[in-house]
Amino acid sequence: MAEPSTPTWTFTGRHMLIALLTFFGIVIAANVVMINIALSTHTGVVANEPYRKGLKYNERIEAAERQDALGWSDDIRLEDGGGRLVVVLADSSKGPVRGLKISALLGRPATIAEDETLALEEKEPGRYEAKTVVTEPGNYIATIEATDPAKASDGVVYRARKRLWLKP
Repeated sequence: MAEPSTPTWTFTGRHMLIALLTFFGIVIAANVVMINIALSTHTGVVANEPYRKGLKYNERIEAAERQDALGWSDDIRLEDGGGRLVVVLADSSKGPVRGLKISALLGRPATIAEDETLALEEKEPGRYEAKTVVTEPGNYIATIEATDPAKASDGVVYRARKRLWLKP
C-alpha cells in the first residue's frame, strides 16, 4: 500500500492577508479613479442660482408668452468654419428686426471651460454677427438674449437657445 503524499503547498494566514490586501487595494484604487473622473467632468448644475430663478418662474413664463406674441423667428449659425456667430432675426411678416442689442453665450454642451460671451453687432438689417474663437469641430450651444435699447426698461425681449454643429 502506498503512503499518502503530503502537499507541498499550504494556504497560510500570510496568504490570506495578501489576498485581502490585494482585493481591498484594487477596490480602493478603482474608487480613487472613479472619484477623480467624476470631479473633473460636468458638475450637473443646469442653472446658476436655481432657487432664485425658481422664484421668478412666473415672470419667465410671462416673458416667453410676450416673446411668442411677437412672432419673431431666428436663424442662429456658425460661419467661416466657426469664426463667426451669425444671428438673423425676422418679424412675423418675415421682415428684418433692426436695432437690437444682442449678447450670446457660446460653448460646449458638457462643460463651461470653453464658454465665450459675445456682443453681436448688426451688419445688415436683421443680421447680427460676432467673431468667435471656436476652432474645434463638434457640438456647441448658442444662447442669445436680445434687448431693445429704445425700450431698455422692458429688459430682454427675445431669448433663444440652439445646438450648433461645426463640421470637421
